[in-house]
Amino acid sequence: MSRRYFGTDGVRGVVGDDLTLDLVERIGKAATLWAGGGRVLVGRDTRGSGTELEGAVARGIAAAGGTAVLGGVLPTPAVALLAGDGLGVVLSASHNPPEYNGVKLFLRGSKLVDEQEEEIEALLEAPAAAEGPIESRDDAASEYHSRIVAAFGSDLSGLRVGLDCAHGAFAAIAPAIFEQLGAEVHAIGVRPDGSNINVGCGATDLVSLQQLVTSQKLDLGIAFDGDGDRMLAVDERGEVVDGDQMLAILALALGVELVAVTVMTNLGFHALMAEHGVKVVTTPVGDRYVLEALHREGGLLGGEQSGHLIWLGSHVTGDGVAAALLLCRSLDGSRLSEAAAVMPRFPQAKRNVGVARRELPASVHAEVDRVNAELGQRGRVLVRPSGTEPLVRVLAEAENAADAESLCASIAALVERELG
Repeated sequence: MSRRYFGTDGVRGVVGDDLTLDLVERIGKAATLWAGGGRVLVGRDTRGSGTELEGAVARGIAAAGGTAVLGGVLPTPAVALLAGDGLGVVLSASHNPPEYNGVKLFLRGSKLVDEQEEEIEALLEAPAAAEGPIESRDDAASEYHSRIVAAFGSDLSGLRVGLDCAHGAFAAIAPAIFEQLGAEVHAIGVRPDGSNINVGCGATDLVSLQQLVTSQKLDLGIAFDGDGDRMLAVDERGEVVDGDQMLAILALALGVELVAVTVMTNLGFHALMAEHGVKVVTTPVGDRYVLEALHREGGLLGGEQSGHLIWLGSHVTGDGVAAALLLCRSLDGSRLSEAAAVMPRFPQAKRNVGVARRELPASVHAEVDRVNAELGQRGRVLVRPSGTEPLVRVLAEAENAADAESLCASIAALVERELG
């Protein structure tokens, strides 16, 4: 069977529209039945809808005979880390606007694979079991703080860093971690009000962080998304450093033999890894596919251009603060701009095309194949349906920006004609 509700990263939608309290409660019940009950840690981001969704998923967990453990506002990686061998539930829509929310599930620290999500969907209409308890856990954020400092912390004395916490789950945690390690912290996006998560801030909008870094002459800036599982950086000049560049820095600093990335990763990254003899495993878009590849291949490091960076040497999933601390340690006194310059970058152009349906027709596949065959090693075109929105995403990569823009515009126009 195919999944009806689960997409690339859990279940996500506009609250009250395609994400209802009833659906969230049924997901909580079905997931708990599927996992065999037990203690289920629940965390949420700072969206105004989070509290009522927390109540709904807790009722579902209890209806399946499980114990709902409410951790309050927690970043996604904290739930993955602290849930241990049990089930973890995160109520978040990640980088999406405040009116969205969602449900992410973890088992033993890992996101579920497609088949597991299908099994859970098959239990959505299952009858309730014996009623379980609902508990609160007040120490979850502080325990996460302590574990991240112990695993990823280093002496950051003298480092002047800007942090944009997106008015999200890291607002009260990330600045405290960096300050404990000795950094001089300039924080923005730390006043969540339920309706401002990801709005003009965080990893989806770096303008405010760029202005902060340049105006205060900081060493670098770090921007998290609303649920804290990814981050992007800004160097001392205010220039963006994306996930590909950070992954390149970490791969060389950590001396890994294998890195897992997605199809979005810049061709320049592949060239750099080939130069250093590092094997690159490529997956579909989505950090869970990167995780699957790392487990399958026995690797430790992976990530996405969007800023999901995973180091399984000391963690179980992608973590924005952990990645930021690894990055700061890897710089070893160098400027971020100098470290990022090690990776050559092919210019990329991207378009999101609104569509009535997301299935790509044969005409689009044929044109993409033709263009890629013609480009060879000089570039590529990638077209993929969004896993969470009514969009088709188009990426073009070429040796110069003009060619990338032209390729992207041409393919986007074709997609719009066929599917718009």
